[in-house]
Amino acid sequence: MSQEMKPLNWTPDPDIGYQVHRRADGGMHFTFTDLSAPTLKHWHKFASEHLYDSDRLTRNLYDLRQVQDIPEDAVRFAVEANSDPAARNIRLAVVVANEKVRQAILDIRALTAAGGVELGVFVDMPAAEAWLNRPLTTLV
Repeated sequence: MSQEMKPLNWTPDPDIGYQVHRRADGGMHFTFTDLSAPTLKHWHKFASEHLYDSDRLTRNLYDLRQVQDIPEDAVRFAVEANSDPAARNIRLAVVVANEKVRQAILDIRALTAAGGVELGVFVDMPAAEAWLNRPLTTLV
């Protein structure tokens, strides 16, 4: 029995620094080029809307390799999203290119470790994909 994919409900906007597309497994693949205030505001609204009706185990991938720094607002928004009870249905791989961003993501993971999303941090895409592709039953 195949599940119908949830609509993405995302439209490209030249004023924001990320793109997102639906993964073949039903999750989302985000690629960020910046974490400016307009980008964070747009992402926060988009992510919140998707968490609102999250009803199945999902694999999401965040590609932050073009991001050089994680601003405090991004940390706050990520902690909020990862702490949402609906996030318990999500396995999230984050791919980074530098130690400063890696450490910020590890801090977010530590702040949300008591519940919510299962978060892994990686420096290359193949390792992130391999981790995401583990059976989702390990989330339950």
